[in-house]
Amino acid sequence: MAIPTVEPERYAEQLAEKQAYVEKTFAAFTTPALEVYPSPPSHYRQRCEFRIWHEDDDLFYAMFEVDSDNPNNKRIVRLDQFPVASEHINALMPRLREAFLASDELRRRLFQVEFLTTLSGEALVTLIYHRPLGEAWEAEARALEEALGIMIIGRSRKQRLVLTRDHVWERLTVDGRELVYQQVENSFTQPNAYICQTMLSWAKEATAGHQREDLVELYCGNGNFTIALADNFRRVLATEISRTSVASANVNLDANGVTNAQVARMSAEEFALALKGEKTGRRVTEMALDTYAFSTVLVDPPRAGLDVQSCHQISEYAQIVYISCNPATLAENLTLLTNTHHIERFALFDQFPFTEHCECGVLLSRKSIEQ
Repeated sequence: MAIPTVEPERYAEQLAEKQAYVEKTFAAFTTPALEVYPSPPSHYRQRCEFRIWHEDDDLFYAMFEVDSDNPNNKRIVRLDQFPVASEHINALMPRLREAFLASDELRRRLFQVEFLTTLSGEALVTLIYHRPLGEAWEAEARALEEALGIMIIGRSRKQRLVLTRDHVWERLTVDGRELVYQQVENSFTQPNAYICQTMLSWAKEATAGHQREDLVELYCGNGNFTIALADNFRRVLATEISRTSVASANVNLDANGVTNAQVARMSAEEFALALKGEKTGRRVTEMALDTYAFSTVLVDPPRAGLDVQSCHQISEYAQIVYISCNPATLAENLTLLTNTHHIERFALFDQFPFTEHCECGVLLSRKSIEQ
């Protein structure tokens, strides 16, 4: 894996290359013009992690570049600044390093540092050690929290010391409305908050006009799309397998005053069985599936995409919103989904500038009988 080289003056060129790649990948499909949404060319990533490399009395932030010809060969790259990361992270990096160098208690067997920041100015820093953490560490870490205006979590084997809290509050503006999200340490959140706002706005526009119908969302995470889209539907039923994400999603529904959505802790596969009446139990009963009139499904699956069974499942809905972080698996899935649906909108969201990664959004509508 190569560490991105940020060259803002080349941003338009690299975005054009991504657009050409996506258009070529989906050339076999009948698609409308690709909508392209750029990112800030630098300082776009709100979370990242670094190894701490110790050399004699020195230490520094490090990442590893893997040799593509020999994956076992890794080169250590020292990073005093990281233009991919938010400006807040870059401002904290040297100040934290100075604190580590000045304190044996903070630096001793420090292995990794993880940053989680927000557009609203909060910063949560997790310090991971290869030793137990005691009262002396906690005292110095609390002083560092106060000095830098941050929150700190200390981790080591079988230890997790939360000094202030284990989450930040992100504030995203979507179509003029501020949405707030609890983002918990060590759980998934969209790393590029600028593009996240764009994706939410796009999905909200794409699903407008369904206030008499219901939305089902698979892989809902912390309610990122759930909250933004709730106003477009009568009711929303969202499913997610991660216990931490489900808890955050429920907190976020309350924080945003969303009363027409519920989150069920259930895998996409379990939900499919519940819809068919092949799964029962308390969680299924609480969902009251027979009270919904689903017209739209939103999926935001992992890089592996959807399996064949899941594609058949979502093809039963009149409208599909598919958010994809992997064009290759998206193309595989569209080969199946376009048997029953046609592509209404297609978007490229440049979530990770100066990398090969492409985030896409697709809106599909069921074909008429004549088609």
